[in-house]
Amino acid sequence: MGSFSITHWLILLVVVVVIFGTSKLRNAGKDLGGAVKGFKEAVKDENTEHAKKQVVLDHDGNAHTEELPTTKVDDKHNV
Repeated sequence: MGSFSITHWLILLVVVVVIFGTSKLRNAGKDLGGAVKGFKEAVKDENTEHAKKQVVLDHDGNAHTEELPTTKVDDKHNV
């Protein structure tokens, strides 16, 4: 009772094809594929942008530490 047999799946497939038709199913498949492709490209672009920002932040962090002057503290004169 918990799972469908192969006959149930075939009957369901036939009913879906009869109701929607093959052209609508093909268009739905293309739309779904396009949406998945767009999502993957957006994630890839976001990861690339994040990596570029990280490189800039790392570069800026190194530049700031190099530009800071070093000062010596003389403990003898501090009271």
